[in-house]
Amino acid sequence: MGKETGFLEYKRKENPYVKVEERIRNFKELHEPLSKEERRKQAAVCMNCGVPFCQSGMTLSGMVTGCPLHNLIPEWNDEIYRGNDAHAFERLFKVNPFPEFTGRVCPALCEKACMCAQYGDAVTIRDNEFFLSEEAFRSGVMQARIPSKRSGNRVAVIGSGPSGLAAAFTVNRHGHEVVVYEREDAIGGLLMYGIPNMKLDKEVLKRRQKLLEEEGVSFKTNVNAGKDIKKEALLKEYDAVILCCGAKKARGIDAAQPERAKGVHFAVDYLTAATKALEKGDPAQSAISAKDKHVVIIGGGDTGNDCIGTAVRQGAKSVVAIEMMPQPPRERTEDNPWPEWPKVEKVDYGHEEAAFVFGKDPRVYSSTVKSVKTDKNGHITSVTICNVGWKDGKLCMAEGSEKEIPCGLLLIAAGFVGCEDYVRDAFSLELTGRGTAVTAEDGYRIKDTKLFAAGDMRRGQSLVVWAIREGIACAHEVDAFLNELSQ
Repeated sequence: MGKETGFLEYKRKENPYVKVEERIRNFKELHEPLSKEERRKQAAVCMNCGVPFCQSGMTLSGMVTGCPLHNLIPEWNDEIYRGNDAHAFERLFKVNPFPEFTGRVCPALCEKACMCAQYGDAVTIRDNEFFLSEEAFRSGVMQARIPSKRSGNRVAVIGSGPSGLAAAFTVNRHGHEVVVYEREDAIGGLLMYGIPNMKLDKEVLKRRQKLLEEEGVSFKTNVNAGKDIKKEALLKEYDAVILCCGAKKARGIDAAQPERAKGVHFAVDYLTAATKALEKGDPAQSAISAKDKHVVIIGGGDTGNDCIGTAVRQGAKSVVAIEMMPQPPRERTEDNPWPEWPKVEKVDYGHEEAAFVFGKDPRVYSSTVKSVKTDKNGHITSVTICNVGWKDGKLCMAEGSEKEIPCGLLLIAAGFVGCEDYVRDAFSLELTGRGTAVTAEDGYRIKDTKLFAAGDMRRGQSLVVWAIREGIACAHEVDAFLNELSQ
């Protein structure tokens, strides 16, 4: 424990947001880092608990709390406080190959389980992790680590999202040759085209790609495995194939379907278009733009919030966010005690920005879109929303609560329902009721094949940190499989 009284002396201080009026003018990252001196104080708040729930990754009341990677948090907080940044990074890197991602986009399950959060504010674990990753790159501690021996085995990874990258990183460290196939023009999956630059600058991804390539991982972009290269060819060329294709089949809304009206899009397509325009150097030329439009977003999760922030930056005329669930409480209720995940209202960057621009929080709780109205050319002009509530265990619309609001762009951010149909068919997959690939119980191998599955494709829609854990665990299983074959 670095400073025995640190948790009594220092108050929680997060990396501050760039001022709203400044950040909405561009797509630059949202936060400004604290000084090293202040960061060491924040690390000193960590009490080095005898039972560190922060690294538990356990399920309580159906929700996970604590880090799924079992991050060695008290250890590296102690080292940060003592000024041993290189050693601290090594303890972090031991279990998390991509702290530059989780330090930016993870919802910090660790902090929700921090002992300090029981009666006050948690340690700034995510910000501390961000500091270590950036300091490691800046100082040169984070360098390519090339395997000393090669096995002669070849492994294909299909998909370069966080699970695919984690699988490739780990398989490569085991000494096997790895080739990653990505159907988009750049690697990263939803890290690239599902999370906007404000949260994850794409140079961070490119920096990691360069490092992985130096370590021996090969990437083939603009190749859609299952279409451009068939399963049979992959199985013939490689000793094992890991499917990390995600769960990108978007959940639709009965009243609003993209094919029925112009101006109706799935959120992931909207965010992809915005990032592609930004990567080309002209964010104003996005194929799907909110400029001068009344924007309605269905869905209140992180993706919905990212759509709000993007729409604000594109110059939307107004933004309304529709949430089916009722407004959560501001503080924990008695039936939601620490260290459970706190089911409380979250005011994220997009909500704050929309309130600044339009004068109020954009969220409308306990509501849904009942119908869509279009003009003679089929372009959406308005939506009718109504209140919803629970009756006999079912979600029902409240008659007489209808309200028509203008809408020139309707974005559906209602989550995902599993892997895409063509992936299922191309690899002859059996799917669960959740649309995920069936693998061996508590494992990643698809029965009696050289195919493995990991990430959202196996787990279902989830967090980046879970995808990384899945990729690592799957890679270890692949290594054991290949070693058994060679005996």
